[in-house]
Amino acid sequence: MRKLADYFMNRVPEQLPKVGIVIINYNGASMVSHCLDQLKELIYPNKEIVFLDNASTDDSTEIVKNKFPGVKIHQTGHNAGYSGGAEIAVNMAKRNKWDYLMLMNPDIIFEPDYLQVLLQKLEANSKIGAIIGKLYKYHFAEQEKTNIIDSAGILAYRDRRFVDRGQAQEDKGQFDQEEEVFGITGAAPLYRVEALKDIEVLGEVFDQDFFMYKEDVDVSWRLQLFGWQCWYIPEAIAHHGRGTGVYKRDKYKDVANERQKLSSFQKTHSFRNQHCMQLKNELWGNFWHDYFPIVGKELLFFGYMTLREPYLYKSLWQFLRLIPKMRKKRRAIMKRKTATANQMQRWFK
Repeated sequence: MRKLADYFMNRVPEQLPKVGIVIINYNGASMVSHCLDQLKELIYPNKEIVFLDNASTDDSTEIVKNKFPGVKIHQTGHNAGYSGGAEIAVNMAKRNKWDYLMLMNPDIIFEPDYLQVLLQKLEANSKIGAIIGKLYKYHFAEQEKTNIIDSAGILAYRDRRFVDRGQAQEDKGQFDQEEEVFGITGAAPLYRVEALKDIEVLGEVFDQDFFMYKEDVDVSWRLQLFGWQCWYIPEAIAHHGRGTGVYKRDKYKDVANERQKLSSFQKTHSFRNQHCMQLKNELWGNFWHDYFPIVGKELLFFGYMTLREPYLYKSLWQFLRLIPKMRKKRRAIMKRKTATANQMQRWFK
């Protein structure tokens, strides 16, 4: 990779790609000030910062108004969820002719060169649709950084579980190689706006039936289907105070042990959206190739659900009611996809 100094040398801000940074906030007053203080240190001249508030009931917006006058504020007037906020941000990107769009939660802290490092890779490879750096766990209460990995991109399993690579692992250099990955977590993704426009389906980039959870995997899957790449760059460093916690999710027993820490709201939306996402994006060739892992996981989980979390049957009913809409979206995706089942199979490990 070229040195950053070479990339930015002799270029005035107006000649650099325009980047929109949209913070999707809901009741993040405890984190907003620290987040925006750090964001001011992000080294890149041609950027615009927007604070998108999802009808918070705390004083998040007042803090931004009083302490950060240079930050634009957009209030949704209702809680549109992450997907709704992200879709508003996409429309901002189109309207303002941004080249790149970074979505973030207020629980993200960037190292100063984070954006520069990622933009250099994006500018060098026009097929990259989404990119992210190495995310570490962050303690907001103590304002303490750690060397515990939060995400090094999204990993896809053959049974259609999707997890953040390396989550809860101590960083010992095991993810120090830049590489193409299946997907990008929604904590701090940087998207090429051209790619987002390309994967729009029935007027949506972020599925408005999701509200929150799994929308990052859904967009990543569609990027892959439409021939775009997702990349992980370890030299770009950020820190994430993940609200759901950082824990190992590689094995079923890890997931089962940690599920008790999640709210029924989180589990209900995640369950429904997981099945909507699979219905929309799964290729038949991949499904039959991984039939036994997929069906085996479903049977195992339905048994667990019946014994431990029967309230999720409500979420199953919600999914069943959404099937006609998801099939309509699926037809639109399958009509325009460019990737074959053989090309996609490499991601399901």
